[in-house]
Amino acid sequence: MKKILVILVLMALSFGFMTCQQPERPGQTTPAAVWSISQDIQKSAIDTLVGLYGEQNRFRIERGVRQVASLWRASDGSTADFQAFCKQQFIGNEVDLDVLFTKLSQYLEVVNGNFGKMILQLNEPLDLDVGELTAIDEMFGAYNPASHMTEDFYNTKIAFIVSLNFPFYSLKEKTELGREWTRKQWAHARMGDLFTSRVPPELYQAVYKAGTEANTYIQSYNIYMGKLVDSSMNSWFPEDLRLITHWGLRDELKSHYNQENGLAKQKMIYQVMQRIIDQSIPVEVIDKNDLQWDPYLNKVYRDGQPVEFTREPDRRYEYWLNNFKAVKAIDPYQPNYPNYVDRNFETEMEIPYADVEKMFVDFISSPVIRDVGKLVTERLGRDLQPFDIWYNGFKSRSTISEEELTKIVNANYPSREAFEKDLPNILMKVGFTPAKATEIASKIQVDASRGIGHAAGAEMRSEKAHLRTRIGPEGMNYKGYNIATHEFGHNVEQTISLQDVDYYILNGVPNTAFTEALAFMFQKRDLELLGIRSDDPDKEKMLALDNSWAAYEIMGVSLVDMYAWRWMYAHPDATPAQLKEAVIAIAKDIWNKYYSDVFGTRDEPILAIYSHMIYRTIYLPAYPVGHLIDFQLEQHMQGRNFADEVQRIYTQGTIVPQEWMRQAVGSEISGMATLEAAAKAIVNTN
Repeated sequence: MKKILVILVLMALSFGFMTCQQPERPGQTTPAAVWSISQDIQKSAIDTLVGLYGEQNRFRIERGVRQVASLWRASDGSTADFQAFCKQQFIGNEVDLDVLFTKLSQYLEVVNGNFGKMILQLNEPLDLDVGELTAIDEMFGAYNPASHMTEDFYNTKIAFIVSLNFPFYSLKEKTELGREWTRKQWAHARMGDLFTSRVPPELYQAVYKAGTEANTYIQSYNIYMGKLVDSSMNSWFPEDLRLITHWGLRDELKSHYNQENGLAKQKMIYQVMQRIIDQSIPVEVIDKNDLQWDPYLNKVYRDGQPVEFTREPDRRYEYWLNNFKAVKAIDPYQPNYPNYVDRNFETEMEIPYADVEKMFVDFISSPVIRDVGKLVTERLGRDLQPFDIWYNGFKSRSTISEEELTKIVNANYPSREAFEKDLPNILMKVGFTPAKATEIASKIQVDASRGIGHAAGAEMRSEKAHLRTRIGPEGMNYKGYNIATHEFGHNVEQTISLQDVDYYILNGVPNTAFTEALAFMFQKRDLELLGIRSDDPDKEKMLALDNSWAAYEIMGVSLVDMYAWRWMYAHPDATPAQLKEAVIAIAKDIWNKYYSDVFGTRDEPILAIYSHMIYRTIYLPAYPVGHLIDFQLEQHMQGRNFADEVQRIYTQGTIVPQEWMRQAVGSEISGMATLEAAAKAIVNTN
């Protein structure tokens, strides 16, 4: 997962809008206050500055003055104060502008880094396996100490100095002009992104609180698999197996291909998933292990005797709505993008919604995918089931039992400390020099996670990134290790793109998809990192087929997420029950359009199971884009040193996505590379 820290100065970018604002006329009101700077006053300020600094600075002057005017409130001062501020604070020579940029970068790293560290530590009881949660843990976890930071920057005029001197560029402008920009110009453009809106601190705090509460709900949503029974009271799973939804359930399902009683176990897991989606699941079996549960008949037993139960009261959708309402409350403060869906794609992903939707629909409609589905059917020797969207038979590990893999993993990593100690060796196995491997690993700390795990990046170079994964008292099992390699890929990206990028303001990657791509690249090498080499001559073909099938699955899931948010905007007063019905209907509709012809069944809700929908806001589309980027990067890596290319590519920082890809591999993000490779693999396989 992407860095989970919510640093409010960077949230200004996330909730920003992508064209230069024009201030409203006097007399018009916004939710914050009356705009006080007229067009005439702005023109006067611009003319004054052009007279002082010359026509060569007109572009910066016009952009800066208009941006400051759009953010200025009556409480910030009179029109005379505004004019005086512009005259006093505009910097018209490059030397002094460089000094300002350098100092801003230093101060922002201090502020972001320390607030990030505070948030990370406040969330430790929620994120780490350190005992039972208490009410005070949840209160501090929901508290964001940085929630007033952006407004403080306005009140101290720091934000206005940034906006006045560093022009804001739209996504279209960055895409068109960025090809010719120097690294310094990119850094200045990203500085100009920081303050493009002015949202009351209490609304940022509400967003953070809603997200934290939803995250706590999800991280505690476990099913005790040994308590699942069928109509004959048979239990198919180990007594102590406790799995989190959706990740643990999905990965357990994937592990039972070609295993004894595997299909029966998979069907039972899918039945559990359906109960979670439609909220018919009994509350008494969520993270509790004192009752038996038949998910088919939806009956609960104590010592074999049926007992009464209460279904979960649509809490899954209540938390989703809470997140929606929190971000929607910010809409009135975003004049050009008063809709979070558009803001998310234009400013967070920096790929327009329509482009992402078309990319997904074109891919999952492709005839190539239909051919891959036929191949999956042949390899399984049976009709496809809905849960075969997670078929993992194209992976080399499918021929090795999970029990055997767990023994190997457990012997290598009996503790958190053992895995952390081995990080340099893991890096050397993928080509990093001993010195660079040690340097990167020294900036990463491994923690035992309460939930499925995640990677939390640092926000200043003196701090460490955190790798969080489930490690039980008996040590790490294969599932935990597989997830840990994924999260380690995130940490490697987070460390390189912070420690080695040339300008602090450019640290990171363009969007979540790019860090997911490197995480996928590490995860697929998990067996190789254990010393298990594959001599399979069909390895490259299998990788193409696996990537295409994985992208097919997650693109449908992502469309559910995207369409559900559109639905919530069309029905802002919806109840949790109404949202539930809408999400299920959306999931079934997407299934019927793009999956039913492959799987042979209709009205399946499985695409609505992902937990990301509940505790993150439109996060899922990054995954399929990440799969496509991953495949393009892997093709580029062939014949090249993996570590050297990772180092080169991931020090580009936060330039816009398509330019990042052009500089990385020579072409823009596309699903064609994956589809073409999959089509060739099918021909060669047949």
